[in-house]
Amino acid sequence: MNEMIEIQNASNMNSLPADNLIAEWAKKALDEKHKEAEITLRIVDEEEGLALNKEWREKESATNVLSFPVGEILEQAPNLLGDIVICAPIVVREANEQGKTFDAHWAHLVIHGVLHLQGYDHDSTEQASIMESIEIRILKNIGYANPYETKQLS
Repeated sequence: MNEMIEIQNASNMNSLPADNLIAEWAKKALDEKHKEAEITLRIVDEEEGLALNKEWREKESATNVLSFPVGEILEQAPNLLGDIVICAPIVVREANEQGKTFDAHWAHLVIHGVLHLQGYDHDSTEQASIMESIEIRILKNIGYANPYETKQLS
């Protein structure tokens, strides 16, 4: 485990990417300003994912990734960037449905979550375009295909 990226596995799934791989993906998404960032990444089952999505986004279903940015520099924890929650069963289901490899989809969602912590968003077409282009570049640099292309053959 990396001291800057804490990974908590609260899911019942046995086949998850290794913690060091998850931490590596997260670090690839950090810009220069946030290289020393502290992040907690929690892997959950659908029950916890649903409860969090309902409480924080008023949605009646679990989602693949939630990001909780700190939003401001805290004196007692100046490098604390925020928390990411990834719902493992949804990630596996989406990877299968979208014809993506397990690791490629996990990497994408970890990177997506870290970008949210740094202030990126996809609320508008312009913001989405910027965020997606960064995701595509990072994923390409670590050997994964563009996640926004329809069917992947990997």
